[in-house]
Amino acid sequence: MGKIVAVEYMTLDGVFEEPVWSGPYFNDELGAWQADNLREADALLLGRKTYEGLKAVWPRMASETGDFGAKMNGMPKYVATRTLTEPEWNATFLEGDVVEAVAKLKTGSETLMLNGSGSLFNLLTEHKLIDEYRLMIYPVVAGEGRPLWEPGAAVTLAHNGSWRSATGVEVIGYVPA
Repeated sequence: MGKIVAVEYMTLDGVFEEPVWSGPYFNDELGAWQADNLREADALLLGRKTYEGLKAVWPRMASETGDFGAKMNGMPKYVATRTLTEPEWNATFLEGDVVEAVAKLKTGSETLMLNGSGSLFNLLTEHKLIDEYRLMIYPVVAGEGRPLWEPGAAVTLAHNGSWRSATGVEVIGYVPA
C-alpha cells in the first residue's frame, strides 16, 4: 500500500505560506534531509499553486542542483487542480473528487510526498489520508500569514522522532495516533 508523507516548512506561530523567512536558517544538513525525503518519494502530490510555483523554477535550475534537481524534474507529479488543463513537467492532473483520486493513488505502492499545498494538505488531513507529517519549525514568529492548519482542523498525532539543525530549526515527525 502506498503512503503520503507531508513535508512542510512552518514558523513557530504556524505560518507556512511564502517561506522566505526560512532562507537564513536553511543549511547543508537541512538540504541533506530534504534530499533524503525526495529520494524516498516516488512522486510529488501538489496543489495547483505549489505546482505552478515549483514548475516555474525547477526546470531552469536543473544544471545547478545536480541529482536533487534531476529527481525533482524527472519524477511524476500528481496535481489537484480545477483550473489547469494542460499538464506539463511530468504532471498528471487528478480528475473528479480529489479525496477519491488520492485514496485511489494510495492503493498502489508509491510513496507520495506532499509539499506546501495548504488546501490539499488540510483536505487530506481531514480525510485521514496523510500517513506521516514531517515538519520543519523555524525559529521565526511571522505574526501574520496563512497557517498550515486551517481553523477548525483537528488531528491527533503521535511523535515519530525529531532533531534540531545547527541553525535552530526543529524537525519533528508525527504519525496519526
